[in-house]
Amino acid sequence: MTPNTPTPIGRYFHVNDGRIYGHVREGEGPALIFLHYWGGSHRTWRPVIEHLSPTQGFVSHDHRGWGESTEVPGPYGIEQLADDTERVIDELGYGEYVVVGHSMGGKVAQVLASRRPTGLAGVVLVAPAPPAPVGVTPEFQEALAHAYDTDETIGRSIDLVLTHRELSAQARRQIHEDSARAGEAARMAWPRQALVEDFTDRVGAIDVPVLVLAGSDDKVDPPHILREHLLPAIPTATLTELSGTGHLSPLEVPDQVAAHIGRFVARLSTVVERG
Repeated sequence: MTPNTPTPIGRYFHVNDGRIYGHVREGEGPALIFLHYWGGSHRTWRPVIEHLSPTQGFVSHDHRGWGESTEVPGPYGIEQLADDTERVIDELGYGEYVVVGHSMGGKVAQVLASRRPTGLAGVVLVAPAPPAPVGVTPEFQEALAHAYDTDETIGRSIDLVLTHRELSAQARRQIHEDSARAGEAARMAWPRQALVEDFTDRVGAIDVPVLVLAGSDDKVDPPHILREHLLPAIPTATLTELSGTGHLSPLEVPDQVAAHIGRFVARLSTVVERG
């Protein structure tokens, strides 16, 4: 890191009923707002950030109930997580930004973007949950609710559902730590509530460019599901497949994810300059 490269710092942001933790780097814009998946934390995005320009501005925060924000009480629904993200953006004073959401964080990003907040330039949805549940049954919800009960169930979730390629020992350890750390109410909120919330009638209001990154071998939200159930709902969305990855593409293929984000941001900047 050169002397002129901005250094990321950790800080807390005031939200309703508490404070949530975020990792922030001042730098070039538009700033990137990273939203993690159910089971993750701000750390999920570190490998992607390491592949971005060292001068790219960003904030990656822990959703309430997760990571360093486990003490923040609920509710833990999608609307509340979108509210929290708006508070983070407001505290940082970003004039222009791109929201990057993964899985559950992708659903949060869709709801936030549907509000058409000032300064939003674009959205990147990485293996996102569709705006409405697809094929979700009560039995599936109950099974999902127990995915992170123990080290054994977390390991099975990683190997049988979440990934396509072998992860490093460090990445596996991080997933175990993040998945197990969340409070019970936060862990239950996604499978029993937020997963089945339907925002189809809202996301059509999104009026900025949306890039959807779908893992070629994703077992959770595969490309064909996103083509059928997300793209028709968001007129500004386009989909690109990531090669050889499952659902945890920020950890499996961070170089691919970062490259697509970088190109997307560059295109946005070109459009702004031409305009």
